[in-house]
Amino acid sequence: MPTPRVLFFGYSEVGYAALEWLLARETTIAGVFTHADDPGETNWFRSVAALATSHQLPVFTPDSLKDPAWVEKIRALRPDLILSFYYRNMIPGRLLALAPLGAFNLHGSYLPRYRGRAPLNWAIINGEDHTGVSLHVMVKEADAGDLVDQEKIPLWPDEPVTAVLPRVREAAVAVLSRQLEALLAGRAPRVSQDHTQATYFGKRTAEDGRIDWSRSARPIFNLVRALTHPFPGAFTEITQPGTTRRLLIWSGRVRDDAPAQPPAPGTVLQLSPLVVACGEGAFEVGEAQWASQAESPSPAGLNVGDRFG
Repeated sequence: MPTPRVLFFGYSEVGYAALEWLLARETTIAGVFTHADDPGETNWFRSVAALATSHQLPVFTPDSLKDPAWVEKIRALRPDLILSFYYRNMIPGRLLALAPLGAFNLHGSYLPRYRGRAPLNWAIINGEDHTGVSLHVMVKEADAGDLVDQEKIPLWPDEPVTAVLPRVREAAVAVLSRQLEALLAGRAPRVSQDHTQATYFGKRTAEDGRIDWSRSARPIFNLVRALTHPFPGAFTEITQPGTTRRLLIWSGRVRDDAPAQPPAPGTVLQLSPLVVACGEGAFEVGEAQWASQAESPSPAGLNVGDRFG
């Protein structure tokens, strides 16, 4: 019997790690679909395209797969199995149907919760105690297909997203290693998701990083640790004579000694360290920087009583 041919769709660190694992086990890769790097995005992850090219694999980086011409192009690659690991575009059903062994996606949450985009960031923002990865059958609706395998990943209450990223990568490879043989044999297990428990979150935008100081200190802290490096960062703004300045906040902590009757949310309570009043409690800023300036533990140009909007 010929070795099944895998058509791989992937991006980011999880995509790289999965393709690297497949290549190390001499899996037959028919081709690789990935994304051209966005110059406006911090590319903290290794390049799927570079890895594929180094193994003389055909690489494709279309902006969209909606053009019907992709049906014949993919048919010519003769895929038996489609695997998608952090590929960002929806793969149309007519393309999924070209793989007789099926099409499977690795999603970065413990499904059915946190379907959609940026599941890890959203889970930390919402103060969850775990996330996960889920390998599932690809269907028309995003992240809604039958489950093949899952691995739960704990989220500790004070850790930044940076600390979780390696665990996500390792969990993704662990799930792939458990199921590849079954996938190639066409006998992967399938368990229906409980759709009544599904939650969905959309793509995050830059504006989603704006701090709402009327909230309590803990949700503000969660936002900061979810969006710290390598992500764009949580931010706040302050209007001063002649200008509005944006402060990017990369770290901090909840203060337990907030005044019993604090001033309005967003008010600067002290400068060194920088402490800001919240709707409930106070938040101590750790690493921060004014936009376009270097990071500083205590941004200059503020006074006690100033108020972030």
